[in-house]
Amino acid sequence: MKYMLLIHHGADTASGNEAWEAMSEEEQREVYAAWQAVNETPGLTPGVRMADPENATTVRVQDGRTLTTDGPFVELKEAIGGYCFFECDDLDAAIEMAARIPSARNGGAVEVRPIVEQ
Repeated sequence: MKYMLLIHHGADTASGNEAWEAMSEEEQREVYAAWQAVNETPGLTPGVRMADPENATTVRVQDGRTLTTDGPFVELKEAIGGYCFFECDDLDAAIEMAARIPSARNGGAVEVRPIVEQ
């Protein structure tokens, strides 16, 4: 099965910058090492880090007109900060992978969503 792992950051630290800056150099090295281990996991396709939600543009179409709004459309408790794909045997393996992602331990969360293959 293939899963998308959506990496969310907590509301207080949408980009994680505040939490990152509060860490010691040793803690930062540990986080880097954890990310490196995650990215080297067989079956994982590393994704990309996204810019903070304040940089988003929300698009809607109403009555045939394209409307845009700067930033996220709704107030967020958590913002998606990045994503990756993971191919594994089952949901339990995907959950184990998600638990290894540093953001899951630093005030954020990782949403595990199956990919629908047609």
